[in-house]
Amino acid sequence: MNSENQASHKEKQYNSCLELKGKQDLTRLGSMSSWAWHDDPKRLTWLLARYKFVAKMLSGYGSALEIGCADAFASRIVRQEVKNLSVIDFDPLFIDDVNERMDPKWNFSAHVHDILDGPFSSGNFDAAFSLDVIEHIPTQQEHLFVENIRSSLSKNGVLIIGTPSLESQVHASEHSRLGHVNCKTAPDWHALLGKYFHNIFNFSMNDELVHTGYHKMAQYLIFLCTNRKDIF
Repeated sequence: MNSENQASHKEKQYNSCLELKGKQDLTRLGSMSSWAWHDDPKRLTWLLARYKFVAKMLSGYGSALEIGCADAFASRIVRQEVKNLSVIDFDPLFIDDVNERMDPKWNFSAHVHDILDGPFSSGNFDAAFSLDVIEHIPTQQEHLFVENIRSSLSKNGVLIIGTPSLESQVHASEHSRLGHVNCKTAPDWHALLGKYFHNIFNFSMNDELVHTGYHKMAQYLIFLCTNRKDIF
């Protein structure tokens, strides 16, 4: 078929969409993000907003580590802003899914690793982030979780933790509550993280909006931690 007979969009700027489709398969959602798109599509807007916040906070950083990446569908947003990204998850099925869908244009490294077993590439990362993970960590292991992340960071490394608020759990779905074994108030999380970092900056989030409003009215909490403590 010659070029004159090929399909073309009525507005020519959209023909780049056809060109991409002709070169490669269209991007697939990951296994978890596909389920969210099927079950409750608006959840993806919250997911993407959280990753965009992390990306902007870490823009220009050399190396970043994501702990508990699941299908890492939104991790590309952070990769867009940092030079090197590594993601880890303790579930091999998620990491297999990540590597199967890896796009060379937005390449990052994905590994099976349980952070409760120890630091990942000890002391090598300029930044780390973990979204929607710490509430799945039993209370008796929460210190080990934060300590091993801290030990994965360089001396001046920063950490971003995101988690649903305790107050929001009365509105959480049954599916979400199954894994949420450790939800706390903002002051309680601040106290825990303050044992490992000198500076903790608190943010609140409602739907896609990140703000500095009253934490008890927040659906989601984000903590930006800097200046790690080596002796505590």
